[in-house]
Formats: sequence, structure tokens, C-alpha cells
Amino acid sequence: MGYTAQAQQKEQVKVVKSATSNKVDVTIGGQPFTSFLYPDTLEKPVLYPLHAANGTIVTRGYPLAPRPGEPTDHPHHIGLWFNFENVNGLDFWNNSFAIPQDKKDKYGWIRTDRILETASGTTGKLAYHANWINQKKEVLLEETTRFEFSGDKQQRVIDRVTTLKAVIPVTFTDAKDGLLGLRLAQELQIPTNEDKKFTDDKGIVTEVKAGTTHIANGNYLTSLGKSGDAAWSTRGAWCKVYGKMGADSVSIAIIDHPKNPNYPTFWHARGYGLFAANPLGEKIFTNNASAKNLSLKPGESVTFRYRIVINNGKQDISPAKLNDIASAFAKR
Repeated sequence: MGYTAQAQQKEQVKVVKSATSNKVDVTIGGQPFTSFLYPDTLEKPVLYPLHAANGTIVTRGYPLAPRPGEPTDHPHHIGLWFNFENVNGLDFWNNSFAIPQDKKDKYGWIRTDRILETASGTTGKLAYHANWINQKKEVLLEETTRFEFSGDKQQRVIDRVTTLKAVIPVTFTDAKDGLLGLRLAQELQIPTNEDKKFTDDKGIVTEVKAGTTHIANGNYLTSLGKSGDAAWSTRGAWCKVYGKMGADSVSIAIIDHPKNPNYPTFWHARGYGLFAANPLGEKIFTNNASAKNLSLKPGESVTFRYRIVINNGKQDISPAKLNDIASAFAKR
């Protein structure tokens, strides 16, 4: 079961597959929480958008539903997703509508081919099967993912368990961009007055403009006490981003699991709003001191487990409470 504060009563979760589109809607306590989107127009399946318990949308709107004034960099950052930059040389992370057709053969797609389960109750459940494919639709990996959703009047929880099974010999070559990613609403960015440029492994430069609306007020904190921009490239059992959205304090925590490869994960947590857990980016995060490649033979599999906790209220969730949540999650 997902974690919620003991003093709060769990609310009912409904998980409903659309009859007309590749979408599964999740409501908690009768209010929208998120939707699982898997149309062929997207290069990967995503949870989008994500709401706090008070209804506030905590993910960026762009590119699916842009909001005035928000950043429009990195069009592949959509809601909450799971993929990687270098799988047998294919880039699954950076693929989007913005990649020219003559460059698409360097990228990979994740195609959801069937929904395995939907269930409603105090814990909602959603499971799906997908294929990690190249441009020729050849399958590298089979993915089976199971979500559990729960919540109360101040909290929303997602537990994600993803198993990747190799169809052919597969190597995840240590790279910066992975693995579980979340693109934050503008309020949760770290405020800055400087434009920044980021270059991917193919030499593509993306410029992130400094905020002009002055609503960014976010900050990061890791389980080992690293904060702000200093959280990037460090390890920890959990990391949270927090800030004011409207009248409430809002936080999102990603919690790693001891059974995950290379635990505790590295945090690819950028001030401009990318919040990611990447255990397979050791080379760049340690400035080439060490690397972590992951190889699978046909039929072999690897499993990744994460918990995402979204809180809102008068006060931010404390490190002690997150330690308790992490300890409970570690026993699953």
C-alpha cells in the first residue's frame, strides 16, 4: 500500500481507462490527480499532469497544455516519465517532436501496447506492458510497469515498479539523462537571473531562459542535507523540491529503493525544473572518477522501484517524516 500520514484517512482512488483514446484517468477523493497518456504522438508514456491534493498542478504545462509565461525548453520533459539517454546507442530520453526526421534514427521510442490491469479502491492500481523500440520498430526491451496511487486530504503518493527485460543484448551506457524524470511547474524552479545553456551528448544546445515572471521560489533538499543547485550530482535515499504555490507550501519528494541498481541514486536535479533520479549517470556526476554501465543478456531483466510523494499544507514535509516514508518503502 502507498504511504499516507496516519492521522489522515485515505481517500478513494478511481482508475478509469478511456474508451476512446490511449489514456487512463486517475482521480483521488473525486478530484483529478493524473492521467496515464500513451498515444503514438508521444515518444514515451507519461503521467501528466500531476495535481497536489488541493488541486494545484505541480508539473509544467508545456508542450501539451502550455501556460502563459512558463519555460518552453526541453520539449521532451512531459509530466513524469521513465527512460534513458543511451541504450545500445539509442537516445530514448531526448526524443520528441522537435527532433528532425533525418536524425530520428539515433533515438528510441517506448510504445505501450496493452494495459494489463486497472483497479480502484483506497489504493488505485495501473499496470501496462510496453516495448522499447528503434525507428525500425525492432524491440530492444520489454517493459512491465505497475503503479499504485493513494492519497489523503494533504498528500498524494505514486509507487512505481518498472521491470525491463532484454529481448536482445542490451547495454545502458553510463549517461547523464535518466532515469525517472519529472518536469516541475514554474513556481518550483529555483529563482535565477541568468540564462543557461545545456549541451547533450549529440552536441545539441538547449538554452534555458531566466525567469521573467518572478514566481519561481523553489529549492531542493536531499536526505544527506544537500540543498539548492548543490543537490545536483549528489547521492541520497531521497530528494525533495519545495516552494510556495498560491497560499500553500507544496513539496514533491522522490524516494529511491535499496533494491535499485547503484543505490542510493544520483540526483539529476536542475534549478530550471528538471527533477530526476539517475543511478546510471555515475561518470558525469563523479567527473569521470567512475562509471556505472548496466548490461542485460536476452531474457535477463532489471527492476527499478520509486515512490513519489506530493504534499501541500501550511508547512513543508519534514526530513524526519521523509525518512520514515523511505524506511517504510524500503520494506516493500
